[in-house]
Amino acid sequence: MILAKLALLLMPAAMQDAAVLSERAQSLAMEKRFDEAEVLWQQAIAVSPDFFPALFNLGFLNYSNGKYDRAATWLARAARASPDDFNTRYLLGTTLIKLDKRDEAIAEWRRALQLQPGNLRLMQVTIAEYERGRYFQDAADLSRRALELKSDDANLYFFAIKAHQDAGDYASALEIAGRAVRAFPGSARANFEYGFHLEKVGRVEEALAALKKAMAADPKYEEPFFFYGDLLVRRGENEEAIPYLRTAIQNRTDYVPARVTLSRALMNLKKWPEAIAELETAARMDPRHPQPHLLLSQIYFRLGDEARAKTEKEISLRLRRENPAVLEAVQGRPFPEGH
Repeated sequence: MILAKLALLLMPAAMQDAAVLSERAQSLAMEKRFDEAEVLWQQAIAVSPDFFPALFNLGFLNYSNGKYDRAATWLARAARASPDDFNTRYLLGTTLIKLDKRDEAIAEWRRALQLQPGNLRLMQVTIAEYERGRYFQDAADLSRRALELKSDDANLYFFAIKAHQDAGDYASALEIAGRAVRAFPGSARANFEYGFHLEKVGRVEEALAALKKAMAADPKYEEPFFFYGDLLVRRGENEEAIPYLRTAIQNRTDYVPARVTLSRALMNLKKWPEAIAELETAARMDPRHPQPHLLLSQIYFRLGDEARAKTEKEISLRLRRENPAVLEAVQGRPFPEGH
């Protein structure tokens, strides 16, 4: 208390007045008298425009009340008043996300990470926003940094695998997946990721073995069953694939890719009614997806129903024009250096 009073006495007069007002505002806020607190913090800023505690608290108060535009204004001023304050940078970035200003938010979080380079929580949210913004290489670089800081967290491996996969760096994704399996040999997700990326580099038999381990580790995890079945279909082992694909669908009824692959297996076996049923279900579950309609057109053509085949093909072409992202890989881009 004595040191605090001494610090107050050493302040310039304007800052002393601002500090007194801000302390009163803080007391009111603790009593949940927020409107009165806001008035006093604004008075403190009127006395001393760069008084950081009042600027930050006004930003935090407005953020807490969902007034994100006002919060961003106060927090930006707080960041200018105290550029090296981590909490300000973090909260300003979070506020900008609420305002759908992703690039500005990431820029603030990058500055925050310069202040706290080992903050794993902030690394993870920044990686997620890099991914949403299609800054895949930036996400990959940061995810590897996070993994090197804490190599006993399975989720950090999965963040890094996904980021490198999206960046098109399948060799690094496979290397990290291999490390994940060695660190967590009983993890269904780690074995699935390892199997998935082994297949990407053509090591199919090893991929099948890893996917089997994933299925055994968690029989309710749908992805290993789907990818195992998909691999079998691509190898022409349609009858053998069907139980795995049906299990994937049983585990997740809205799993449209699994239904599409199951329909392919059924088509290859000339089980037309079953294939049609799966494709119609897939089309109902994802009305924007062109693939079920394309396969339906192929079935009806083989069955001699040219009118129905033409209708389904037209639907497929229209959906592909309207929803190109459904079938096309999203391209990455670097984070703009100007931020």
